[in-house]
Amino acid sequence: MMSERVKIIIEGKTFEFPVIVGSEGEKAIDIAQLRKTTGYITHDPGFGNTGCCRSAITFMDGEKGVLRYRGIPVEQLAEHSTFVETAYLLINGHLPNREQLTQMRVLLNDSSMVHEDMKFFYQNFPRNAHPMGILSAMVNALKSFYPIYDIEEEQTYTTLNLISKIRTMSAMSYRMSRGHLVIYPRPDYSYCANFLNMMFDNPVNPYKMDEDLVKALNVFWILHADHEQNCSTTAVRVVGSGKVNLYAAISAGIAALWGPLHGGANQAVIEMLTNIQKNGQSIRQVIEMAKDKKKNFRLMGFGHRVYKTYDPRAKIMKKMCDMVLGKLKKKDPLLDLAKELEEAALTDTYFIDKHLYPNVDFYSGIVLRAMGIPLNMFTVMFAIGRLPGWIAQWQEGMEDPEGKIARPRQIYTGAGLTNYIPLGER
Repeated sequence: MMSERVKIIIEGKTFEFPVIVGSEGEKAIDIAQLRKTTGYITHDPGFGNTGCCRSAITFMDGEKGVLRYRGIPVEQLAEHSTFVETAYLLINGHLPNREQLTQMRVLLNDSSMVHEDMKFFYQNFPRNAHPMGILSAMVNALKSFYPIYDIEEEQTYTTLNLISKIRTMSAMSYRMSRGHLVIYPRPDYSYCANFLNMMFDNPVNPYKMDEDLVKALNVFWILHADHEQNCSTTAVRVVGSGKVNLYAAISAGIAALWGPLHGGANQAVIEMLTNIQKNGQSIRQVIEMAKDKKKNFRLMGFGHRVYKTYDPRAKIMKKMCDMVLGKLKKKDPLLDLAKELEEAALTDTYFIDKHLYPNVDFYSGIVLRAMGIPLNMFTVMFAIGRLPGWIAQWQEGMEDPEGKIARPRQIYTGAGLTNYIPLGER
């Protein structure tokens, strides 16, 4: 807290409010007493200028293209860490030592199986049910199968249980939707390798594990592990503010992530490329359409609401994208189209001047498609990666001494007092 204060003049009266300064120098006006002292509230659609909490988990600076988890640059984590280690960092606040990391890996392996009774739920979803809807429902149902206790040791087990099982449940939802046999996790495989095996292994044609693809999946999930107070994270914290259990809060986050403006962004990239190919449009036509404000066309996967320079995650994902495409040597017209679009946009002054660079969703969509992940599983992949961040945010909210149940205000714009008209007189 600083001695600096902000003065607000309302109806000729001056009110002072304190300024809060974060560890990286960002400033906020503390208006917690605004309504009580002035009778006014603020109006901030989308909460783009509202700080809903103090958090020690993730720092991002959109102007400079900075993203750090617990102070560590995401670039360093993507290069040197694994998803499991990054998950430990986010949830516990520090990197694990060798013993802690080994213990976490053992617990993840021990918790990877799903209760057999849960298979009946999967079998009763319609065959065409979206995997995100299934995942949200099944995560919420976990509370019935795996009770949560208040003891710290049991809370640790609960979080690891969820991180382990979400991977198994996601693969199950995909395989059962296609009528395939469920493949169970193997104790000799790492977290990411296990997921790929559970998705694609086949008794007739066994899946050949490729460590480069395992690395790419690790990086994909690390880059999506947390991203400050976005839509789904805010959903987790808001639902959690009612002191609900972890499973219910995470289920809400999955539902929020499902939307095309959030977790569905990389899926929208592939759908856009599919439409471009289907309509027989050239890359030049697409670029010109994106520039024309009269056209109802948006170039998906370019620019970002927060980052006003190159998305730091996009640089890393581009490297993974080039590696995966070079490794697999897949002949896919959509992937070729994506590379052409990237090259055209990166050399066009309109996009350069407006900082409309390819973002992480553009490259991640290409990577997932190249790895064989089906389109309707893209948001599920995002949810698995974001889970450690959601857990860390839920924990922080539950322990926040300033925490209150979320209760935004509104500006009422409806009808004034209106008397009821009896049915016969209408």
